[in-house]
Amino acid sequence: MSLTEARFHGLIDDLQQAVEDIFEDSDLDIDLENSAGVLSVRFENGSQLILSRQEPLRQLWLAARSGGFHFDYDEAGGRWICDASGDSLGELLARVTLEQVGEELEFPEL
Repeated sequence: MSLTEARFHGLIDDLQQAVEDIFEDSDLDIDLENSAGVLSVRFENGSQLILSRQEPLRQLWLAARSGGFHFDYDEAGGRWICDASGDSLGELLARVTLEQVGEELEFPEL
């Protein structure tokens, strides 16, 4: 069963808030901007991560220095899963943060 529009937006809103909270609680020097369904994380070194909702596809997209990743929501697991690798969003966020700024962050339950 596909996500309803309301459920999709609720899941993305909650997810983006959780990601913001994790970055804000870290020791990283970052700028966060959340506007029109797009969360941008800008690091001190000039690199950035962009999380955007893709409403027509009911997907979440992550843009990072290493590429773009598309995620579908797995109702059974309650997580966003990369449609190419099968990694959870939390696993990929941890990896790309380490690659881009050399800092290990954990994104539990994402």
